[in-house]
Amino acid sequence: MVFQHKNGRSWACIVILVTSIAQITFAQTDRELWVNELVRMADPVLTHLSEGTLRSKMPAEQSDFEYGDRSNYACLEAFGRLMAGMAPWLELGPGDDREGRLREKYIALSHQAIKNAVDPNSPDYMNFSDGSQPLVDAAFLAQAFLRAPKQLWEPLPDTVKNQVIDAFKLSRNISPFYNNWLLFSATVEAFLAKFADGADYMRIDYALKKHLEWYVGDGTYSDGDTFHWDYYNSFVIQPMLLDIVQVLREGDPSKDKLYKTLLGRSQRYAVILERIISPEGTYPVIGRSSVYRFGSFQVLSQMCLMDQLPKEISKGQARAALTSVLKRLSSAPGLYDDKGWLQLGVVGYQPKMAEPYINTGSLYLTSVGFLPLGLHASHEFWTHKAEDWSMVKVWKGDTSVGRDRYKN
Repeated sequence: MVFQHKNGRSWACIVILVTSIAQITFAQTDRELWVNELVRMADPVLTHLSEGTLRSKMPAEQSDFEYGDRSNYACLEAFGRLMAGMAPWLELGPGDDREGRLREKYIALSHQAIKNAVDPNSPDYMNFSDGSQPLVDAAFLAQAFLRAPKQLWEPLPDTVKNQVIDAFKLSRNISPFYNNWLLFSATVEAFLAKFADGADYMRIDYALKKHLEWYVGDGTYSDGDTFHWDYYNSFVIQPMLLDIVQVLREGDPSKDKLYKTLLGRSQRYAVILERIISPEGTYPVIGRSSVYRFGSFQVLSQMCLMDQLPKEISKGQARAALTSVLKRLSSAPGLYDDKGWLQLGVVGYQPKMAEPYINTGSLYLTSVGFLPLGLHASHEFWTHKAEDWSMVKVWKGDTSVGRDRYKN
């Protein structure tokens, strides 16, 4: 807008100056953007679950009912998946600054939410055994405890801990499909191995052996006997392999070699993920479950969290690339409904992109893209100057960019 002075002179320069000041005033750091988006996503789920109103208030929209009504799974899907991505940030614990106070708030909400989720007398007691789907989301919730033992597990009262263990054991009645689902069973058992007694190591061993057989090269596993071009290597396979074997190696140093093998493959897959991010912050939307959005980049985010980025990717480069994707996704109209719940789609509301097994609760797997928030704000990942990522360099003709190298 240009204001006109009474003598006819334009005030455009004044407006430009005011606009610039406003932009500076309201500018966010990358970390502030990430934190704000995570709590924006989390708030309805954790607030309602902590109050015992999640089941009654959360929508469970489906675009397709080929697999039947999925609403009986929606609450555990939303909670387990959200916590799997939010856990590393919560594990930093409370602090005196704004972010630390936010963590304190959401840690408290999480404790009450866990209590309500596993209490048989709670209106939000969750389904851990009816149908096949609860195995999946019990595993994501188990993964959250593995990722934040000090803040999510240790402070719980013994009665709640026992109810969590009982709930996870209920999921043992569900037979996993012969694909990435083997890792859901194994992740539940890894939780029991770390925090309880009576873990079934055969389920863990079988899942690990089959996935080692299903490795197809170049940092990628097939999903069962058949390779699928989708993001399940990032949604499930590689992060759960690492988290499971990390538990095993804590009590058995002989697992270190296996862990290093899995880590090397994840590092290669992280390179692939970084390279598919376009200069505009977009990426190929292909394969199943594309509505998990930012979760497509979990492996790259996990390598950042673990401080295990491959040498091809600098910290400033990884942060800039991931932030560019997050900005594109979070700015899309229709990402949330008018009450703050995620909606079906990738870029905003696109219900036809959801498979028959998807409902509103499923969408919260997008949280696993936020794993780097588990690094302190002072970590170099957050403080390093933003740098061009690979496709920015390539498409602007940067002569310093090197070729991609295939790895077995």
